Amino acid sequence: MQTLTPAVFWAQRHGEIYLRVEISDAKSLDISVQENILHFRGQGHGAKGENEYEFSLEFLKPVKPEIKHKSTQRQVNITVRKQEHCWWDRLTMQEKKPLFLAPDFDRWLDESDAEMELKEKGYLFMYNLVQFLGFSWIFVNMTVRLFILGQDSFYDTFHTIADVMYFCQMLAVIEVINPALGLVKTGMMPAFIQVTGRNFILFVIIGSLEEMQNKPVVFFVFYLWSAIEIFRYPFYMLACIDTEWKTLTWLRYTIWMPLYPLGVLAEAVAVIQSIPIFDESKFLSIRLPEAMGSFLSFSYVLQLYLLLMFLGLFFNFRHLYKLRRRKFRTKKRKAN
Repeated sequence: MQTLTPAVFWAQRHGEIYLRVEISDAKSLDISVQENILHFRGQGHGAKGENEYEFSLEFLKPVKPEIKHKSTQRQVNITVRKQEHCWWDRLTMQEKKPLFLAPDFDRWLDESDAEMELKEKGYLFMYNLVQFLGFSWIFVNMTVRLFILGQDSFYDTFHTIADVMYFCQMLAVIEVINPALGLVKTGMMPAFIQVTGRNFILFVIIGSLEEMQNKPVVFFVFYLWSAIEIFRYPFYMLACIDTEWKTLTWLRYTIWMPLYPLGVLAEAVAVIQSIPIFDESKFLSIRLPEAMGSFLSFSYVLQLYLLLMFLGLFFNFRHLYKLRRRKFRTKKRKAN
């Protein structure tokens, strides 16, 4: 079996170099950085069929010896970190570009676009940091109060926690805007459903009815929401800086499995407990002509909302479970 040179495509950011090696079904990979030179060797199917492929690249400026690589059925992706955050005029020490090397236009950005991407990541990092701090304060505050006051803490949760919860949930509207602007790859509709549903519970069911604000269900709604978010937001924070903590990843994709259904159940209990209050107070009910009756009660809307809530639970749970399986299946293939 002869040794050939594969086609290699590259792109850069201020802190990283991305290489895409055009070898499918790669195996026996040996990739390392020694004395600022990347050495690649492996077997796979390239432009000239099944062969051994190898190449070396001496980088223009110092890079870190630790590299990341991921092999797919179509290619091998390599990420190399620069020693300094700066923009390179070219990839290699030699001025003449190697014949096998070409720009990766799928990932290519010029320096100004890369700076904009860096600012977007900074903005997303700060957003997730603020939300993490907010929900952490809620979770810790409620936990401490529970240990000190016991069940008595159930009855004044709203008056103690509401201001910070209002802030976090109003800020969460950004999660609907971000995918609409293309700042994140997740779909806009799942974020819209979650943010709208939570804000409906917070502002309409609990916030607008004083009779609801002293009920123990408020404690469970707030506690379950915050227990989910104290793992979700730091996961996204680390993703903004291309860092992964395996324990946090496992928690982010696992802890929701018991907490998400429990959260929906707590929300449903809050809706059910609010129905008699809406019926009695006629709050948000629609006055009808005398021939049709006196009022169209808002409780009918709540009953429909309950049905949609549990339908959403089924479909969202199935969707999130598929994401979890896909995530850990990919990590397992990468480990092998």
